[in-house]
Amino acid sequence: MSTPDVTAPEVVRENPGASPDYVQSLARGLSVIKAFGAHAQRQSLSDVARATGLTRATARRFLLTLIELGYVRTDGSQFWLTPRVLELGYSYLSALTLPEVARPHLEALAEKVKESTSVSVLDGTDVVYVARVPVSRIMTVTITLGTRFPAYATSMGRVLLAGLNDDELDAYLARAEFAPITGNTVTTAEELRAEIATVRRNGYCIVDQELEEGLRSLAAPIRDASGTVVASVNLSTHAARYRMETVHDELVPALLATAGAISTDLARTQTHQ
Repeated sequence: MSTPDVTAPEVVRENPGASPDYVQSLARGLSVIKAFGAHAQRQSLSDVARATGLTRATARRFLLTLIELGYVRTDGSQFWLTPRVLELGYSYLSALTLPEVARPHLEALAEKVKESTSVSVLDGTDVVYVARVPVSRIMTVTITLGTRFPAYATSMGRVLLAGLNDDELDAYLARAEFAPITGNTVTTAEELRAEIATVRRNGYCIVDQELEEGLRSLAAPIRDASGTVVASVNLSTHAARYRMETVHDELVPALLATAGAISTDLARTQTHQ
């Protein structure tokens, strides 16, 4: 493998703000990796030196080290990253929990549609909130992490129930107690089974004022690496704020995209554990 012959003297740069434990060589090596990106996939030695603020000699040594470690390749004049650099991110991803994976996606969704968004899991006959980004207070009940609601009356609950196999769903319906929380609440196992069948067909759920008057929510499934539904993500909005047509045209696509993004990231964390 040929490499540029660079003999310029190395300049040791000061970092007066660093702590005594600061490892400058590690910081420099990472800066070389970060110099590559979508708009700079292949770079010359001079490009890397300029992007990192390192001398050419220093940049060359780091590039050659990264080549030996398998993170960089070269044709003698251009350098580029190899897929092995993904390993550096997998260690982080594999340590993430579902709420940590979901959080940035919830924040982006809430910012986009200006509505509160949450993630929950199924626990017995209830949904339990494990992540939430509130935007405006719609419900009279304050929702915090760990808040529980009956699965049958919530969009997230119905998505989670739709992810069960038939035997599991039958067991849930046999033990669940249905109460008319509002005038719109589904209160029989037969009605709920029909609603769940619709969720399975559509791939999402909309619940209109069944948990609280004036509250409309929609939810979509979050799947793990095997495709199993492990959680649900939702949006909550005031029923008077959107016509149902707008909910289908604007909110549902945004929610489904978020559910897909969370599922993809969650699968990555599991695949590389």
